[in-house]
Amino acid sequence: MKALLLSGGIDSIAVAFWQHPEIAITIDYGQRAAEAEITAASQVAKEIGMQHEIIAIDCRAIGSGDMAGNDALDVAPVPEWWPFRNQLLVTFAAARGIVLGVTELMTGSVSSDGSHADGRPEFYDAMDRVTAVQEGGIRISAPALTMTTAELVRHSGVPREILAWAHSCHTGNLACGQCRGCVKHYQVTKEIYGVAY
Repeated sequence: MKALLLSGGIDSIAVAFWQHPEIAITIDYGQRAAEAEITAASQVAKEIGMQHEIIAIDCRAIGSGDMAGNDALDVAPVPEWWPFRNQLLVTFAAARGIVLGVTELMTGSVSSDGSHADGRPEFYDAMDRVTAVQEGGIRISAPALTMTTAELVRHSGVPREILAWAHSCHTGNLACGQCRGCVKHYQVTKEIYGVAY
Protein backbone atom coordinates (compact mmCIF):
# COMPACT_ATOMS: atom_id res chain seq x y z
CA MET A 1 0.00 0.00 0.00
CA LYS A 2 1.31 3.44 -0.93
CA ALA A 3 1.13 6.62 1.13
CA LEU A 4 2.17 10.19 0.39
CA LEU A 5 3.33 12.99 2.64
CA LEU A 6 0.72 15.53 1.53
CA SER A 7 1.62 19.04 2.69
CA GLY A 8 -1.10 20.76 0.70
CA GLY A 9 1.45 22.53 -1.51
CA ILE A 10 1.66 22.43 -5.29
CA ASP A 11 4.27 19.66 -5.45
CA SER A 12 2.60 17.16 -3.15
CA ILE A 13 -0.83 17.81 -4.68
CA ALA A 14 0.53 17.10 -8.16
CA VAL A 15 2.24 13.90 -6.94
CA ALA A 16 -1.02 12.83 -5.26
CA PHE A 17 -2.97 13.22 -8.49
CA TRP A 18 -0.26 11.55 -10.58
CA GLN A 19 0.49 8.59 -8.30
CA HIS A 20 -2.95 8.05 -6.66
CA PRO A 21 -1.69 6.58 -3.38
CA GLU A 22 -4.28 5.03 -1.09
CA ILE A 23 -3.28 7.16 1.91
CA ALA A 24 -2.29 10.81 2.39
CA ILE A 25 -0.45 11.79 5.56
CA THR A 26 -0.32 15.44 6.63
CA ILE A 27 1.77 16.51 9.60
CA ASP A 28 1.27 19.51 11.84
CA TYR A 29 4.76 19.75 13.32
CA GLY A 30 4.30 23.30 14.61
CA GLN A 31 4.80 25.14 11.30
CA ARG A 32 3.08 28.51 11.08
CA ALA A 33 0.91 27.48 8.09
CA ALA A 34 -0.26 24.15 9.55
CA GLU A 35 -3.96 25.01 9.61
CA ALA A 36 -4.06 26.08 5.96
CA GLU A 37 -1.92 23.12 4.89
CA ILE A 38 -4.29 20.69 6.62
CA THR A 39 -7.32 22.36 5.04
CA ALA A 40 -5.77 22.15 1.56
CA ALA A 41 -4.58 18.57 2.02
CA SER A 42 -7.94 17.45 3.41
CA GLN A 43 -9.82 18.84 0.44
CA VAL A 44 -7.39 17.35 -2.08
CA ALA A 45 -7.49 13.94 -0.37
CA LYS A 46 -11.29 14.03 -0.51
CA GLU A 47 -11.39 15.01 -4.19
CA ILE A 48 -8.83 12.38 -5.21
CA GLY A 49 -10.32 9.71 -2.96
CA MET A 50 -7.46 9.07 -0.54
CA GLN A 51 -7.70 8.15 3.12
CA HIS A 52 -6.36 11.18 4.98
CA GLU A 53 -4.33 10.83 8.14
CA ILE A 54 -3.36 13.92 10.16
CA ILE A 55 -0.56 13.77 12.71
CA ALA A 56 0.07 16.57 15.23
CA ILE A 57 3.50 16.62 16.89
CA ASP A 58 4.70 19.96 18.24
CA CYS A 59 8.30 20.46 17.11
CA ARG A 60 8.37 24.25 17.46
CA ALA A 61 11.12 24.05 20.07
CA ILE A 62 13.54 22.81 17.40
CA GLY A 63 12.27 24.87 14.45
CA SER A 64 13.96 27.81 12.81
CA GLY A 65 13.38 30.23 9.98
CA ASP A 66 10.24 31.40 8.20
CA MET A 67 8.23 28.25 8.91
CA ALA A 68 8.88 28.50 12.64
CA GLY A 69 8.48 32.26 12.83
CA ASN A 70 11.96 33.03 14.07
CA ASP A 71 15.42 33.77 12.73
CA ALA A 72 17.07 31.19 10.52
CA LEU A 73 20.15 29.52 11.93
CA ASP A 74 23.56 30.46 10.53
CA VAL A 75 23.77 27.08 8.75
CA ALA A 76 20.41 27.54 7.01
CA PRO A 77 20.75 27.33 3.20
CA VAL A 78 17.38 29.07 2.65
CA PRO A 79 15.16 31.28 4.88
CA GLU A 80 12.50 28.59 5.45
CA TRP A 81 15.00 25.85 6.44
CA TRP A 82 13.93 23.84 9.48
CA PRO A 83 16.65 21.54 10.91
CA PHE A 84 16.20 17.92 9.81
CA ARG A 85 12.63 18.68 8.68
CA ASN A 86 12.29 16.06 5.96
CA GLN A 87 13.94 13.46 8.14
CA LEU A 88 11.44 14.20 10.91
CA LEU A 89 8.46 14.14 8.55
CA VAL A 90 9.50 10.90 6.87
CA THR A 91 10.07 9.30 10.28
CA PHE A 92 6.71 10.44 11.68
CA ALA A 93 4.83 9.39 8.53
CA ALA A 94 6.58 6.01 8.40
CA ALA A 95 5.74 5.41 12.06
CA ARG A 96 2.07 6.05 11.31
CA GLY A 97 2.31 4.18 8.03
CA ILE A 98 3.49 0.96 9.60
CA VAL A 99 0.26 0.85 11.63
CA LEU A 100 -1.74 1.33 8.41
CA GLY A 101 0.09 -1.32 6.39
CA VAL A 102 2.02 1.12 4.20
CA THR A 103 4.81 -0.42 2.13
CA GLU A 104 5.96 2.73 0.29
CA LEU A 105 5.99 6.32 1.50
CA MET A 106 6.32 8.99 -1.18
CA THR A 107 7.23 12.64 -0.83
CA GLY A 108 6.52 15.58 -3.11
CA SER A 109 10.12 16.76 -3.37
CA VAL A 110 11.17 18.28 -6.70
CA SER A 111 14.54 19.26 -8.19
CA SER A 112 14.58 22.74 -6.61
CA ASP A 113 14.47 21.11 -3.16
CA GLY A 114 18.12 20.25 -3.72
CA SER A 115 18.94 23.70 -2.33
CA HIS A 116 19.00 21.96 1.05
CA ALA A 117 20.58 18.61 1.93
CA ASP A 118 17.34 16.86 2.86
CA GLY A 119 15.87 17.50 -0.58
CA ARG A 120 18.60 15.73 -2.55
CA PRO A 121 18.63 12.23 -4.09
CA GLU A 122 21.33 11.02 -1.69
CA PHE A 123 19.16 12.01 1.28
CA TYR A 124 16.17 10.03 -0.01
CA ASP A 125 18.41 7.07 -0.87
CA ALA A 126 19.74 7.13 2.71
CA MET A 127 16.24 7.42 4.24
CA ASP A 128 15.05 4.55 2.07
CA ARG A 129 17.89 2.36 3.33
CA VAL A 130 17.18 3.32 6.96
CA THR A 131 13.46 2.54 6.84
CA ALA A 132 13.89 -0.57 4.67
CA VAL A 133 16.06 -2.32 7.30
CA GLN A 134 13.57 -1.63 10.10
CA GLU A 135 10.43 -3.53 11.02
CA GLY A 136 7.86 -3.19 8.26
CA GLY A 137 10.49 -2.54 5.60
CA ILE A 138 8.82 0.67 4.39
CA ARG A 139 10.41 2.07 1.24
CA ILE A 140 10.86 5.82 0.72
CA SER A 141 10.54 7.41 -2.71
CA ALA A 142 10.44 10.86 -4.25
CA PRO A 143 8.98 10.23 -7.73
CA ALA A 144 9.25 13.86 -8.89
CA LEU A 145 12.77 14.55 -7.62
CA THR A 146 14.22 15.06 -11.10
CA MET A 147 11.41 17.39 -12.23
CA THR A 148 10.78 21.08 -11.80
CA THR A 149 7.44 21.97 -10.26
CA ALA A 150 6.07 23.10 -13.63
CA GLU A 151 7.21 19.85 -15.25
CA LEU A 152 5.57 17.87 -12.44
CA VAL A 153 2.27 19.72 -12.74
CA ARG A 154 2.17 19.19 -16.49
CA HIS A 155 3.22 15.53 -16.21
CA SER A 156 0.70 14.78 -13.46
CA GLY A 157 -2.28 16.16 -15.36
CA VAL A 158 -3.67 17.56 -12.10
CA PRO A 159 -6.73 19.69 -12.92
CA ARG A 160 -6.52 23.38 -12.19
CA GLU A 161 -9.51 23.20 -9.82
CA ILE A 162 -7.67 20.70 -7.60
CA LEU A 163 -4.35 22.54 -7.78
CA ALA A 164 -6.17 25.74 -6.78
CA TRP A 165 -6.40 24.33 -3.22
CA ALA A 166 -2.61 24.53 -2.83
CA HIS A 167 -1.26 26.53 0.08
CA SER A 168 2.39 27.42 -0.38
CA CYS A 169 3.04 30.21 2.12
CA HIS A 170 5.80 29.51 4.65
CA THR A 171 4.81 32.22 7.11
CA GLY A 172 1.12 31.75 7.85
CA ASN A 173 -2.37 30.53 7.08
CA LEU A 174 -2.96 33.45 4.72
CA ALA A 175 -0.56 33.87 1.82
CA CYS A 176 1.93 36.65 2.57
CA GLY A 177 2.86 37.02 -1.11
CA GLN A 178 6.53 37.58 -0.24
CA CYS A 179 8.09 34.38 1.14
CA ARG A 180 9.85 31.89 -1.13
CA GLY A 181 6.79 29.62 -1.06
CA CYS A 182 4.44 32.37 -2.23
CA VAL A 183 6.89 33.51 -4.91
CA LYS A 184 7.26 29.94 -6.19
CA HIS A 185 3.47 29.51 -6.26
CA TYR A 186 3.11 32.73 -8.26
CA GLN A 187 5.88 31.85 -10.71
CA VAL A 188 4.72 28.28 -11.31
CA THR A 189 1.06 29.13 -11.87
CA LYS A 190 2.03 31.97 -14.17
CA GLU A 191 4.33 29.66 -16.16
CA ILE A 192 1.68 26.96 -16.50
CA TYR A 193 -1.51 28.98 -16.93
CA GLY A 194 -0.23 32.36 -18.12
CA VAL A 195 -1.69 34.01 -15.01
CA ALA A 196 -0.98 33.60 -11.33
CA TYR A 197 -3.66 32.73 -8.79
